Amino acid sequence: MTQQKKDVVMPDAISTGVEGLDGVLNGGLTSNRLYLVEGSPGAGKTTLALQFLIEGAKHGERVLYVTLSETEAELRAVAASHDWTLEGVDIHEVIPDEQTLDPDQQYTMFLPSEVELGETTQAILSSIDALKPTRVVIDSLSELRLLAGTPLKYRRQVLAYKQYFAKRNCTAIMVDDKTAHGSDQEVKSIAHGVITLEQVERDYGADRRRLRIQKYRGVSFRSGFHDYSIRHGGLVVYQRLVAAESRGRVHQDKISFGTEAFDELLGGGIEQGTSTILNGPSGTGKSTLAAQFVSSAVKQGCKAAVFLFEESANTLLNRSEQLNIDLKTPIADGRVTLQEIDPAELSPGELAYVVQEAVEKRGVKVVVLDSLNGYLNSSPDERFLITHLHELLAYLAQRGVASMLVGVQSGLVGTMRSAIDISYLADNVLLLRHFEHQGHIKQAMSVFKKRGGAHQKIIRELTIGSEGLQLGDPLKNFHGVLTGVPVYTGDRDSQNDGPAHY
Repeated sequence: MTQQKKDVVMPDAISTGVEGLDGVLNGGLTSNRLYLVEGSPGAGKTTLALQFLIEGAKHGERVLYVTLSETEAELRAVAASHDWTLEGVDIHEVIPDEQTLDPDQQYTMFLPSEVELGETTQAILSSIDALKPTRVVIDSLSELRLLAGTPLKYRRQVLAYKQYFAKRNCTAIMVDDKTAHGSDQEVKSIAHGVITLEQVERDYGADRRRLRIQKYRGVSFRSGFHDYSIRHGGLVVYQRLVAAESRGRVHQDKISFGTEAFDELLGGGIEQGTSTILNGPSGTGKSTLAAQFVSSAVKQGCKAAVFLFEESANTLLNRSEQLNIDLKTPIADGRVTLQEIDPAELSPGELAYVVQEAVEKRGVKVVVLDSLNGYLNSSPDERFLITHLHELLAYLAQRGVASMLVGVQSGLVGTMRSAIDISYLADNVLLLRHFEHQGHIKQAMSVFKKRGGAHQKIIRELTIGSEGLQLGDPLKNFHGVLTGVPVYTGDRDSQNDGPAHY
């Protein structure tokens, strides 16, 4: 007689309560399983554990926090710092009291660990049997490891907990502060999933925090490192951006620069879904040109987001107003957002998260990063900057967003270098330069590269004045403008104070 194979019913996934973490876990945690959350002291393990329990309490679940090291008062202080009430969260302390300091209370016939392990285990199981919770946190494993004494006894203890929780339809998180030497491979091999929290020290600025799912049985989770931060309100995980997951074809309408001369130079304007780099030394008008593009895009019905790494928002707004570029009005009505970024505090993952929110929640169609140098400083390891930037630009392109990046080149004349060369990633490259004419310092602009179509391959003078930005006639009488050391080749008697403007 052939036996029919029974269908395996998989438990439902439950939310961790941590913003962004469920996405990394592809839906949350599989219920009725044992998980390990590990990290060095200060990484946010307790905060994550409390969020996990609070999320369960919000849905009417019975939840329990078993603490082997911190007191209930300390846990409530952590909760209070985030304005959490811990209503519905049961806390059970399993901590030796002050009587253990009395010499008369010391064990003589038995090792203290042999007695205390049994007492600790009994206290934990009694509280669970009494409350019958669906979510449990045990904090921390380092205490159990020390009480167990040997790796064999410790492994058997954890394995017994795993079986115990599974039979009681309980999802458990065990917290490990990694104070023991080496990696706790015993628990990792037993746990259904392992979440690792890391702090990356930097020579300057805030430490970087990143999270990684080391293991999650039966689930296709988002692998690799994901930046996270501890804000007022708990942990926020910034899921690593993978542009390949949202590939698609978008219609690329052109966004005009607002003047005929600029549009002619650019072959009609900047296409949606393309990336543009404004390269040049300081003072050539890169940020002003980006502001002009944003102002023109808004008039054509596009929302924009500008991220400033060096210049203050107040300086940009005041300068734009003097040049007849109106940004204050669209900022006031929400069509433009202006955000100052501190590169010493913001990680690349968090920046990508902020950009995503602007695109997906506000419908932004123009994004400006001013500048690439500031973006470079925001990366904990500049070796990965190009990878971060490639994913971000690819994501914006697939959403039909026109991105503009300001690149400041070192030097004012002669050979100029960029902090990092990403021109091959960009669809459009605009070069801005200084040049000298009759004792005056002037600026020039040219389109070095444009993938979206034909453009003028000439160099024009760029003037910045009370009427805004204007382009002049081609600089036919100059040679070497792009090198930074231009030479005048025309008839000096025929020079005038400035080229004619459109």
